[in-house]
Amino acid sequence: MAVPKQRKTKSRQNNRRSHHALDGLNLGKCPKCAQTVLSHTMCENCGTYNSREVVDVLAKLEKRAKKKKTKELKEQEENATPMNMEELSKK
Repeated sequence: MAVPKQRKTKSRQNNRRSHHALDGLNLGKCPKCAQTVLSHTMCENCGTYNSREVVDVLAKLEKRAKKKKTKELKEQEENATPMNMEELSKK
């Protein structure tokens, strides 16, 4: 069985592990409802991706829940301000 010839120092060990750190999440805002969304992912709230509706969020809801959700989505759209170029370029 192979055995290391020399001991690795703590600094070499830590230098090797320097790339193991976790990065932060890339979060953006949905242009339709202004809710935070993970990049390259559809919005869970309104079902849009890349400014078009991908999933009908209201399809499986009951009548009361559907009415409540449509009202909530309408309010969010009214309150959402359109993003300008500065906000779009922020990371």
